Amino acid sequence: MSRVEANWERLVRAALRWERLGSEGGGRYGSGIAGSVPSSLGNNLHIDEILRAADEIQKEDPNISRILCEHAYSLAQNLDPNSEGRGVLQFKTGLMSVIKQKLAKRDGGVIDRSGDIVRLQEFYKQYRERNRVDKLREEEMKMRESAPFSGNLGELERRTIRRKRIFATLKVLGTVVEELTNEISPNDAKGLITEEMKRVMESDAAMSEDLVAYNLIPLDVPSTTNAIAFLPEVRAAISSLNYYPGLPRLPSEFHVQSTRKADLLDFLQFVFGFQEGSVSNQREHIIHLLANEQSRVGSPVGDDPKLDEGAIHNVFMKALDNYIKWCSYLPLHPVWNNPSSLEREKKLLFLSLYFLIWGEAANIRFMPECLCYIFHHMARELEEILRQQTAQPAKSCSSVTGASFLDQVISPLYEVVAAEARNNNNGNAAHSEWRNYDDFNEFFWSHGCFRLSWPWRLDSDFFSKPIPKSKGKLYFSRNKHQGKTSFVEHRTFLHLFHSFHRLWIFLFMMFQGLTIIAFNDGKPSEKMWLEILSLGPTYAVMMFVQSLLDLMMMYGAYKTTRRVAVLRIFSRFIWFSLLSAVVSYLYIKSLQRGMGSFTFKLYAIIIVIYASVRLFFSLLLRIPLCHRLTGQCDQWALVRFVKWIYEEHHFLGRGMYERTSDYIKYALFWLVVLGGKFAFAYFLQIKPLVLPTRTIVKLTSGIEYSWHDFVSKDNHNALTVVSIWAPVVLIYLLDLHVFYTIFSAVWGFLLGARDRLGEIRSMEAVFHLFQTFPEAFINNLVSHSKRHPSIRTAGQNLEKNRSDAAKFAPFWNEIIKKLREEDYLTNFEMSLLMMPKNSGLVPLVQWPLVLLASKIFVAKDVAVDNKLSQDELWEKISRDEYMQYAVQECYHSVYLILMSILNSEGKMWVERIYADISESISKKNIEKDFQLSKLSVVISRTIALTGILKEAESADQSNGATKAILDLYDVVHHDVYNLDMRPNMEVWNKISRAKVEGRLFSELKWPKDPELKLQIRRLHSLLTIKESPANVPKNLEARRRLEFFTNSLFMHMPEAKPVREMLSFSVFTPYFAETVLYSLDDLKKKNEDGISTIFYLQKIYPDEWNNFLARIGKDENFPEADLFKNENDALELRFWASYRGQTLARTVRGMMYYRKALMLQSFLERDNYEDAETSVTADNIADVQGYELSPEARALADLKFTYVVTCQIYGKQKEEKKAEAADVLLLMQRNEALRVAFIHGIETLRDGKPYVEHYSKLVKADIHGKDQEIYKIKLPGNPKLGEGKPENQNHAIVFTRGNAVQTIDMNQDSYFEEALKVRNLLEEFRSDHGLRPPTILGVREHVFTGSVSSLASFMSNQETSFVTLGQRVLANPLKVRMHYGHPDVFDRIFHITRGGISKSSRVINISEDIYAGFNSTLRQGNVTHHEYIQVGKGRDVGLNQIALFEGKVAGGNGEQVLSRDVYRLGQLFDFFRMMSFYFSTVGFYFCTMLIVLTVYVFLYGKAYLALSGVGESIQDKADVLGNTALSAALNTQFLFQIGVFSAVPMILGFILEEGFLRAVVSFITMQLQLCAVFFTFSLGTRTHYFGRTILHGGAGYKSTGRGFVVCHIKFSENYRLYSRSHFVKGLEVVLLLIIYLAYGYNEGGAISYILLSMSSWFMAISWLFAPYLFNPSGFEWQKAVEDFEDWTNWLLYRGGIGVKGKESWEAWWDEEIAHIRTLRGRILETILSLRFFIFQYGVVYKLNATGSDTSLMVYGLSWVVLAVIFLLFQVFSFSQKASVNFQLLLRLIQGVSFVLAFAGIAVAIVLTDLSIIDVFASILAFVPTGWGILCIAVAWKPVMKKVGLWKTVRTLALLFDAVMGMFIFVPVAICSWFPFVSTFQTRMLFNQAFSRGLEISLILAGNNPNTGL
Repeated sequence: MSRVEANWERLVRAALRWERLGSEGGGRYGSGIAGSVPSSLGNNLHIDEILRAADEIQKEDPNISRILCEHAYSLAQNLDPNSEGRGVLQFKTGLMSVIKQKLAKRDGGVIDRSGDIVRLQEFYKQYRERNRVDKLREEEMKMRESAPFSGNLGELERRTIRRKRIFATLKVLGTVVEELTNEISPNDAKGLITEEMKRVMESDAAMSEDLVAYNLIPLDVPSTTNAIAFLPEVRAAISSLNYYPGLPRLPSEFHVQSTRKADLLDFLQFVFGFQEGSVSNQREHIIHLLANEQSRVGSPVGDDPKLDEGAIHNVFMKALDNYIKWCSYLPLHPVWNNPSSLEREKKLLFLSLYFLIWGEAANIRFMPECLCYIFHHMARELEEILRQQTAQPAKSCSSVTGASFLDQVISPLYEVVAAEARNNNNGNAAHSEWRNYDDFNEFFWSHGCFRLSWPWRLDSDFFSKPIPKSKGKLYFSRNKHQGKTSFVEHRTFLHLFHSFHRLWIFLFMMFQGLTIIAFNDGKPSEKMWLEILSLGPTYAVMMFVQSLLDLMMMYGAYKTTRRVAVLRIFSRFIWFSLLSAVVSYLYIKSLQRGMGSFTFKLYAIIIVIYASVRLFFSLLLRIPLCHRLTGQCDQWALVRFVKWIYEEHHFLGRGMYERTSDYIKYALFWLVVLGGKFAFAYFLQIKPLVLPTRTIVKLTSGIEYSWHDFVSKDNHNALTVVSIWAPVVLIYLLDLHVFYTIFSAVWGFLLGARDRLGEIRSMEAVFHLFQTFPEAFINNLVSHSKRHPSIRTAGQNLEKNRSDAAKFAPFWNEIIKKLREEDYLTNFEMSLLMMPKNSGLVPLVQWPLVLLASKIFVAKDVAVDNKLSQDELWEKISRDEYMQYAVQECYHSVYLILMSILNSEGKMWVERIYADISESISKKNIEKDFQLSKLSVVISRTIALTGILKEAESADQSNGATKAILDLYDVVHHDVYNLDMRPNMEVWNKISRAKVEGRLFSELKWPKDPELKLQIRRLHSLLTIKESPANVPKNLEARRRLEFFTNSLFMHMPEAKPVREMLSFSVFTPYFAETVLYSLDDLKKKNEDGISTIFYLQKIYPDEWNNFLARIGKDENFPEADLFKNENDALELRFWASYRGQTLARTVRGMMYYRKALMLQSFLERDNYEDAETSVTADNIADVQGYELSPEARALADLKFTYVVTCQIYGKQKEEKKAEAADVLLLMQRNEALRVAFIHGIETLRDGKPYVEHYSKLVKADIHGKDQEIYKIKLPGNPKLGEGKPENQNHAIVFTRGNAVQTIDMNQDSYFEEALKVRNLLEEFRSDHGLRPPTILGVREHVFTGSVSSLASFMSNQETSFVTLGQRVLANPLKVRMHYGHPDVFDRIFHITRGGISKSSRVINISEDIYAGFNSTLRQGNVTHHEYIQVGKGRDVGLNQIALFEGKVAGGNGEQVLSRDVYRLGQLFDFFRMMSFYFSTVGFYFCTMLIVLTVYVFLYGKAYLALSGVGESIQDKADVLGNTALSAALNTQFLFQIGVFSAVPMILGFILEEGFLRAVVSFITMQLQLCAVFFTFSLGTRTHYFGRTILHGGAGYKSTGRGFVVCHIKFSENYRLYSRSHFVKGLEVVLLLIIYLAYGYNEGGAISYILLSMSSWFMAISWLFAPYLFNPSGFEWQKAVEDFEDWTNWLLYRGGIGVKGKESWEAWWDEEIAHIRTLRGRILETILSLRFFIFQYGVVYKLNATGSDTSLMVYGLSWVVLAVIFLLFQVFSFSQKASVNFQLLLRLIQGVSFVLAFAGIAVAIVLTDLSIIDVFASILAFVPTGWGILCIAVAWKPVMKKVGLWKTVRTLALLFDAVMGMFIFVPVAICSWFPFVSTFQTRMLFNQAFSRGLEISLILAGNNPNTGL
C-alpha cells in the first residue's frame, strides 16, 4: 500500500469501528443506536445526526448524551406518533430503553427542560475550550498555506477532518439548544441563552459551512477548503446562472439559501414546481458542463471571470440537438427563431429548463421525444411568464397544493406506462398485447401527439389504462384500446425475412440463377437465358411476400400509426400484388410462345425498366454522394413520393449513410466475400449434384421401396432428391457466414498488424526497446504545445533524452508501485523495475536496474579476458547498449559519491585519477595505462564502500568507510595504475603527505541527501547483482500488462490535452446484490471436498499470495489462522481475495485509478497551464509523493472525473443490516470520490393505507464514516417497470457528470497504466472517424478470469477474439459496430437526450446494452473501436455459469429478432452494411441454428434413404450404370465442418498478439483440453435458447453467480439444466445414427460409415457428456454414488405447492413445460413433434415378421401393438393410492398381464418370423413414437387435463426422464470406477498448481466427511 493510502487508512480508522470481522466478515452501522434510524423516519436526517453526536460524547458527559437522545425521541414521535412505519416501534422502544438507563443514573431521574438547556450551554462552552475551537481554523489555514511546500499534506488532512468533526458536533448541540428553547414558553426561555452565547453559536455554525453535503462543487455554501470552487471556469459558470435584469421577480415568500444568490434555476423551480433536490443536482450538472466547455475554449481571466459565448452556445446546441431535429421532422417551429441570435440568458434558461425536465422525468427519460414535447410546451409557457413583472406558477404544473412538475406532468405519464407494464404478466404476455416504452415514445413522432394538448388532456386514448380482466385477456377503461405504435413485435421466425428481405431475396435469386446455369452445363443458350429470366417472377413474388408480411406484422398498430405509414404499407401491397401477377403471367406466356413473341419482348422491357429504376434509386438513396443530392431535391413531389415508397420514413433511421470512401471499403470487402461464397456454391455444392439429380429423376422403374410410399414412387423420386439437396441448400444459406468469418478474421489480422498490435510480446522485447519508451510516452501521453526541433546536436540530443526520461520516470514508477500494491511484484522486482528520477546528478540517462543488472560483470569479463585495444574493447561493450550505460553510470556514480563524501585532499585524489583516466581515453591507451585485469579487485572494494555508505551513520560505520576507501586507494595505486606520475608529481605529493598524516580520508561527510543515498544504493545494486534478471517480473499478469502498455505507446492515438482542457467524464457501474467484498466466512467456508476459497486462491495465485504476505510484513510460513485474528490483517486479506474475484471492490479500485492518474498528470502540469511542456521538467517533477493530497490536483481530477455506482437496493440492504451495505460503505470510506446512488423506499400513509414513496438518492462517505445524503429526488412510483439493470441505470444517470460516460459492469477492472491514456481516448470524440463524430467509443477488453480453469480459458479466448479482432473489423471498414456491453465510452449528452444508455422494455430489451448501439446508429451516431487502451473483464468460469450466460445472450438475440430496432436497421442500412449488421448480430445465432439444423436434415435424409430402401436400390442402379457421380451424391461424407472455420479468428488473434509458435502451442493445448467439446456444446446451448425464445418466448436474466467454481455439480442439477437443451437432442442424433447404421447402405462399409457420421457422433457425445467431463470431481466413484442417490430422490419426490424444481422432478417438469402457453406455440410444437413418428413408420417395414409386405396394414398393426403396450403401462402404473381397497386384485391383474405379454412375445417368435432382433428394433421404433406422443400431449396440456389423461402423461414423462438419465449416468459411473480418469479430468480442468494442491488436500483432509467413505 502506498504512503498516501496508508495515511488515508489511518485517517478513517476511527470511522471503521463498525467493521464486522470474525464470523460476520462485514460491518455494522455505527455504534450505539445511531445507525438504526428506520427509513420511514429518513425524511428527518437530523435524528441520525443527533444520535451520532450522543454516541460520540457519551464518555465525556452521559447526561448530555441522554438529553440528545430524549430530543431525538421527541422528533421521532412527532414524525410518526402511532409508530405505523416499518421499524419505527422497535426504534422508539430501543431508544426509550437507552434513555431510561441514562436517566436512572441521574439523581432523582426527573426531566427538566430548562435545566437541560443550561446543561447543554455549559457543555457547549467546555467542549469549545477543550478542543481549542477558536484556534482550529487559524492553525489549519496556516498549514494550508505551507503544506504544499513543506510536504506536510498528510497532517493537513488529519487536522481538517478533526476540525470538521468538532464543528459537526457543535452544530448539533447548537441546533438542539435552539429547538429545546422553542419547546418551552417564551417567558421561561428569556434569559436562558445570552446574546453572547447566541453569537458564538452562530459563528460556529458559519464555520461548519463545508459540512453541508455537496457532490463535486460546493454551491449552497461557499467552501474555503475545496479548490474546485476557486477555478476560474467554475466561478464563471456559477456567475452565468445568476439572476439577470429583466427576469420576473421571485415572491418574497420563496426561500433561497442565504449563503448564495438566487439564480435561473431558483426561478424555474418556483415557476414549474421542480423538486429542490433535483434542482440542486441539475444546478451542479449545468455548472459542471459549462465550466468544462469553457476550459476547452480557454480559461477566463480577471477577478470576475465570464463564460465565453461559444462555450454556452456549444452546450446549448449539444443538449437541445434532439429537440431541434424533432421540430424539423414534424415539422414544427422551435420556441426560438434562430439559436445563433438567441440571447445568452435565454440559452441558459432553456438549457436549464430542459435539464430540469430530464432530471425529474424518471422512467419517462426512456421516451426522449416525449421529453421534447414537454419541453416545447413548457418553454412556450415560460415565454409567457417572462413577460410578467413577478414570477407566477405555471398553469400546467399547478394544483390545489401548489406547483409540482412531478405530480402534474410526469406522474400521469408514469401511471399509464406502469399500468401497461403491469399487464405484461411479468414478461409472459405477448409483446403485441401491451405498449412498451418505444410505443409510448413513437406516439410523439407525429402531429397527432398534439391532441394531448397542454396541460395534459387526461381523457385522451393515450392515457387509457388497461385493466386485467382474466388470464391472458385485457379490457380497457372506457373501452378504448390503445394499440401499439408503428411496429408490433409478433413472435415469429418470419421477422428474419421481414427485417432482412433483401439478403434472402438476393440469396434465393443467386441460388436459382446458379442452379439454372449448372443444369444448363454452364453453356449459354436460348433456353438458359429464358430460364434465367424467371428471376423476374421470383423477385416479384418474394417482394409480394415481403409486402404481405408488412401488412401482417402491423396488425395491432393500425389505429395509432400515422395514416401516411399505413397508406404506404397498403400501397406497396397492392403494387407488388399487381407486379407479381403481371410478371408471372407474362413469363408463363413467354415460356409457351418463345423468345420471339411479343409477350416475351413486353416481359423483357418491363423487367429491364423496373430493374433499371430500382437500381437507379438504390444508388440514389444508398450511395452517400447521391443521397445528399436527393436531400436537395426533396421539394420535388416525385422525388418525395419515390423515397416514401422506397423506404420507411420515421424520426429514427434518417440519413443512415456513410461517406463515399467508407462505402467503397466495405463494399469491396463484401464483394470479395460474395465472390468466394458463390464460387464455392457453384463448383462444390450445386454443380456436383446436377448429374445425380437428373439420374434419380429419370429412374422411374426398378426402384424398390421397402415401405408404403405416398410421394416419391410416382413423382420422380421427389423425397430422394429433397434428401440430397436439403443439406446443400442449408449449407448454402449459412456458408456466407463462414466466408464472412474467415475474411473478417484475415482483415482484422491485417488491421491489427497495421496498428502495431503484438509488436511487443515478451519482457525481453520490453527491455530491448525501453530506451524508446520515454520519447513515445512524451509524444502520446504528455500534453504539450511545442515539439522539439527535429535537428539537434549531440549535446542537445542527450539533454532531450534526459528530459524525456525525467518526465517519463514518475509515471513509470507509479505504474510499478501500483503493480506492487496489487501484489503482482515482489519488493526486489519493484526495486529492479523502478526508474531513477534523472534529476541531473549523473550526466547521462539512468535506466531501471533490471536493464543494467549483471552488465558490469559481463563488461569486466570482456575487459579482463580479451587482449583488445581500447577501441575494440569499447566497440564490443557498446554492442549491448545497456552494458554501455552500466559502465558509464558506474564511472560517473563513483566520481559523484567520492566527491560528495571526501574532503579537499580526497577530492584532489579523485579528480587526479579521473583526469588521468580521461587523458588516457583521449590517447586511446586505456589498456596500457591501467591494469584492467585488476578490475575485479576495484569492484570488490567499491562494493565494500557502498555497502557501508548505504546504511545509517555511526562511528563504526564511519571507520569502516574510511578503511574501505583506503583499501580502494591502495588497490588503485599499487595494482591498477601503470601511468607515469611524474608530470603531476606535485599533486601526488600532496595526496601522499595527506595520507601519511592521516588526513586524506579522515573527515568523511556522511551522505545525508536522499538522492545521493538512492544513488549509492543503486550503485551497490549495479555492482552486486550478478544474475541476469531475465524473468523479471515472474508474475504473468504483470508481464502481460507491462507488455501491452509499452506496446500501446507506439500505436496511433490522439494527442493528449492538458487535464484542464480534456473532456470530462463519468464512470457508471450498476450493482444489484452481487459480492462487494468477500467476508472471512466466505474465505474460510469449505466445499464438500474440503476446499476453501482462500485455499483455492492460494493455489491459483501462489506468487501473489507470497507477495501479499510480504507486503503486510509476514513470512511465507506465517500461520494462516493468525491472519484472521488480527483486524488489520484480516481486512487486508479480504481485499486481497476480493481483488482476485469478480467483486465490486475490484471494480471500484480499478475505476478509481482514473482519478489517481488524472491527479498525477495535473500535479505534473500544475506550474504552467499555458505551456504544458515546460511545466513537466526535471526540476518540478523531482517529488510526486504528495500528488494525491494536492488540493489543486484533486480539484482538477474531480472536475474531470466522477464515479457513480448505482446500488439499486442499497437502502434496503442498509435497513436489513446486510453485509453488502456495510461493504459498500467501506468502499466509500476508502475512496472519497466514490458516489453511490440507490432507490430508497419510504413507507407512508396515503388515504389511510400504507404506501411506499420511492426516492432516488446519492450519498457519499462523511467525516464520521457514514453515508451522507447529497441529493434526494422523489420518483413518481416504483422505477422498476422494465428490465432491472437499465432501470437501475436510468434512475441514477442524473447523478453522472461530464461530456462522456463509461459504462462499467461490476465484474470489470482497470489498471493505472491504462488510466493514463483516458485523455487520449476521450479526444477520439473530436477526431475524424467518418461522416459523423463518434457517439460511442469501443474499448478493448482483457478477460482476467482466463487462468482459473480450462473452461475459463476457452471463454477468455473466445471473448478476446470477438472483442478485439471481431469488433476491429465491425468498426472499420464495416461501420456496424454496436454496443456489445461494457466498457464502451458514450457521448453522454448525445445519449441522455436520446433515451439513455440502454433500453428497458420488459423481455424485448433483455439484452439491454446492445440497444444503446442500435439507438445510437439509428439516431445518426457513429460507433468506433480503439485498442490502445484496455479494461479488465471477468467471465463465467464454470460450465453451468457459462451455459446460463450464453442462454441469456442467445435468448436476448431471439428477442432482438422481433424488435423494431433490428427491423429498421435491416431495412434502412444499405445492402452491404445490412449484411454486416445481420451476420454480426442475429444472423450469427440464426446461422448457428442452421448448422445444427443441417446435421438433423442430413441425418433425417440418410434415415429416409435407409428406411425407405431407396438408398440401396439407387446405389445398385448406379453400380450397374457405372454412375460414379450418383454414387458420390448418395455417399456424401458430411465432413464440411463449419466449426473448424469458426476457430480461424481465434488462431489469427493468437498469431497476431503472441507470435506464431506460441499461437500453435496455445491452440494445441486447447485441443488437448477438449475445447472442441466445449464449443460444440455451446453450439447446442445457443441453438436451443435462440430457437425457443423466438417460438415461445421465455428469455430472461439468469444469475450466474460469477464466483469461483471449485465444487462438484450434482448429476441431477446438470440433468435439470441440460435435459431439454442438449440431452434430448443428443439422444435423437444417436437414434438417427443407429437407424442409419442398422438399415443404411454404405458402399465403403464400416470405414465409410465412420467417415460419414464421425462429426455427428462427436456432436451427440459432446452434448450428452460435456457437463460431466467439465464437472469438478465428475468421475470420482464416491461422488457417482452420492449423485445416483440424489438423482433417484429427486425423481421420486412428489411436487406440490412451494416445492421447487431442484427438489422434485415433478415441480421441475412443470417449470420446464411452462413456456408453451399460446395456441400458436402448441401448434408449432405439434408440428415439430411429428418427426418422431417416421421411426416407427420405417422400422416396422424392416422387421423380419413383415417380410416384403408394404401395405398400410403393417403400420396399422404396429399401432395396435403400441396401444397394447400403452394399456400394459396403464396397468402397471396404476396409482396405489387409488387401489387401496383392491390391492390383491390389482396385483393379480398386473401379474397376469405380465405373463400374457411375455407369453405372447414368445409365441410370436416361435410361430411367426418375429425374431429377437425384431423385438429390439420395435423398441427402436416405439421409443421415439412414445416421445412424440408425449411432446404433443404436453403441448396440449389443457386438453389432456380435461380428458383425464394428464397423470398418465406425467408418469410417462417420468419414465422417459428416468431412462434417459440412466443412459447418460451409466457411462459416467463406469468411468468413475477407474481412478486415472478422475486424475486426468482434474489436470484437464485446472492449472497444475491447483490440481496438485487439490489432490494433496483430498489426501490430508482429516475433517472431510468424504475421506471416511
